Amino acid sequence: RLMDERDNIIVLNDEDGVSTEFEFLDLVELDGAEYVVLFPVEDAPDDPGEVVILKVESTEDPDEESYVGVEDQNVLDAVFEIFKEKFKDEFDFAEE
Repeated sequence: RLMDERDNIIVLNDEDGVSTEFEFLDLVELDGAEYVVLFPVEDAPDDPGEVVILKVESTEDPDEESYVGVEDQNVLDAVFEIFKEKFKDEFDFAEE
């Protein structure tokens, strides 16, 4: 019987209303902003093992957050470096 690891699964809806499940891996702080590092539960066949990094933005509802894509490659690289350093003993990261 497989363990159900659903506690760290979050479901995000895109602007078309399509929902995608992600496994929450980490929350990284950088320059006063917070970023979530997510792993797609349904691995896309053409994109295996790719994490998704999104910026956390507050909304008017204190119980809700929204996540926005990060356009700045330098920010993505910096967040990913922090994440890799934290988890270097748990994951094997493929070097580009």
